[in-house]
Amino acid sequence: MRREEFGLLFYDLKGPKLLFVESGDLLEVDDFEPASASASALAGRSASARRRIEGLVRTLVAKGFLLEQSLR
Repeated sequence: MRREEFGLLFYDLKGPKLLFVESGDLLEVDDFEPASASASALAGRSASARRRIEGLVRTLVAKGFLLEQSLR
């Protein structure tokens, strides 16, 4: 994935597929690094921003751009 003016651009190298995520400044590439807990992307955000981020992440999982796994 990489940062673009509109938000994030996700690549699926198996596809090849691209997914443009109009996330603005809600999400950064670093939020998806293994060392970062998903909660860090939500810290200090308003309830509406958290809901939007959670929706974006659910969409990325549903489309196969992110794989869901336990943090434990």
